[in-house]
Amino acid sequence: MRDIEARIEAAEALIFDCDGTLLKTPDLYALGWKAAFGAAGLEMDLDWYHVRAGMSEHVLMDEFEAEKQVTLDRAQTVRDLRKAVLQQMHTVEEIPAIASIAREYHVHKPVAVASGGPHAIVVPALKAAGLFPLFKTVVTMDDVVRAKPSPDLFLLAAEKLAIPETACLVFEDSPQGLLAAERAGMSAIDVNDLM
Repeated sequence: MRDIEARIEAAEALIFDCDGTLLKTPDLYALGWKAAFGAAGLEMDLDWYHVRAGMSEHVLMDEFEAEKQVTLDRAQTVRDLRKAVLQQMHTVEEIPAIASIAREYHVHKPVAVASGGPHAIVVPALKAAGLFPLFKTVVTMDDVVRAKPSPDLFLLAAEKLAIPETACLVFEDSPQGLLAAERAGMSAIDVNDLM
C-alpha cells in the first residue's frame, strides 16, 4: 500500500474508471443486459456478461451478435438496457477502497472519471452514490469515437484537466481499461489488487 500512496502523491492528477472501479455496477449492468436481450427474445447468461464487464455497449453487442449469430435492433436494445439499469440505480453502491481515494485526494489534486459507459448512466450512478461532486470532469463513451482499449477516454480526461498524460495516474479494473491507460502513456493501478 505504501507504494500505491507514493504513486498517488507523485501523480499530478488521478483518473478513475467508473463501473467496477468506483461503483459496484457490474451486477446492475448484468441484469440490465439480461432484461434488454430478453425483451428481444434472446437469452444471456449472467456469467457471459461478467467476463465482458467494462466493455462499451456496442462492443458488447458485437460479441453477443457474433456468438449468438443474431442481429439486434441496437437502438432498442440500448434503450431497454438503460431503462432497466436506471430503474435500479437507487441500489448502486460505491467500492469503498477506491472511492475513499477519490474522496481523500480531490481536495489536493484534480480528479476525473473516464468511463466506457454512457453519460446517461454514468452521471446518474455517480450522483446516486454521492460521488459526483468529487470530480472536476467526467468523460464517457459519448465524448469519444473509440472505446477502451483505445486511449481516447484517458487522453480526453487529461486534456480537460489540463494535465500532461504522463503525469496522470489511472485506476482501472478491466484488462481493456488497463491497456487503454498504457496506450495513453499513463501509469495505472489495477484496482483488483486493492480489494
